[in-house]
Amino acid sequence: MAQGKKNVAKPVKGAAKPGKPSAQASAAAKATLRGVNSHKVRKVRTNTSFHLPKTLTLSRSPKYPRKSVPHEPRFDASKVIIHPLNTESAMKKIEENNTLVFIVDTKANKRQIKDALKKLYDV
Repeated sequence: MAQGKKNVAKPVKGAAKPGKPSAQASAAAKATLRGVNSHKVRKVRTNTSFHLPKTLTLSRSPKYPRKSVPHEPRFDASKVIIHPLNTESAMKKIEENNTLVFIVDTKANKRQIKDALKKLYDV
């Protein structure tokens, strides 16, 4: 049987061998002449359509508010509920169904009406 070979690390291609400093310097000069971009691998594109990559969009941090004074609320409780209705049919609802009838603003939604009732009438 043949004798086992010792595992010796092979020198890396392009790297200077530890030895003479002049040889090391010439290897470094050769590497800089060759440059780092000389062995660039081209990316193989498998799709015909190119999608631009999404870049980072930072959230805005304004130096000053664009509105100097905030707008006062358009709907306060007294604007939402205009007045209670006291017609005959409304009175009938109060007696039979235990239900109050109010005339409210047309632009008010149910949540605003509910909050206005709680605020004005302490329900």
